[in-house]
Amino acid sequence: GMQMPERMLDQVNATPEQRTQIKQIMQAAATDMKAQHESGRALRDQAMQLFTQPNVDANAVEGLRQKMLSQHDQTSKRMMQAMLDSSKVLTPEQRLKLADMQKQRRDMMERHQRERSAMPAPKS
Repeated sequence: GMQMPERMLDQVNATPEQRTQIKQIMQAAATDMKAQHESGRALRDQAMQLFTQPNVDANAVEGLRQKMLSQHDQTSKRMMQAMLDSSKVLTPEQRLKLADMQKQRRDMMERHQRERSAMPAPKS
């Protein structure tokens, strides 16, 4: 989602002003992302229509693929803009702490993934 969890803001000791600014940034991004999500859904519906035709038009599929790439790029840009705007609200120390928290979470998730993949498959 396009929000920064309160606990993350708690852990970096965000001020009330920072919390308000970041919440506004993320709410605006979420509104934009909802519209982009709907656009993506429409493109996926178009793909389904193309692939269920008696004869699949390769040119039409390629054109749709390019539209999907463009839509994904717009989504990525909007997400990065929200992150950039939020980063301007936080201090360098707070951003460093957030990055450390994200690294710890990623490391934990990777460890859990390794543990799960090492477990024997259940017998049927």
